[in-house]
Amino acid sequence: MDSVEKFGVTGDAARQIAAIAGGAALRVAVLAGGCSGFQYKFELDGAPRPDDLVIERDGARVLVDPASLDLLGGAELHYANELMGSYFTVRNPNATSACGCGTSFSID
Repeated sequence: MDSVEKFGVTGDAARQIAAIAGGAALRVAVLAGGCSGFQYKFELDGAPRPDDLVIERDGARVLVDPASLDLLGGAELHYANELMGSYFTVRNPNATSACGCGTSFSID
């Protein structure tokens, strides 16, 4: 399975990362916690770790560590620009439920 099948990045998300990252990459991680069991974490990172999945698209780089990738298989990073604000979000087919904040989810 290639990196795109494991975790995808939409064009809108890639363009936004390229615009704000200043040459850094966006690290997407899944951490234990949040109101539903797991939560997403987004942060800028200057360099990939040796075991990271590195996804490059439209001038942007996204990094995902192997432990997070286990929970993100088949998921996709999106960028939403809505009336109430702009934000990154993950559409994760593995999540069986999510909380109202949109950053916490559970897997049965």
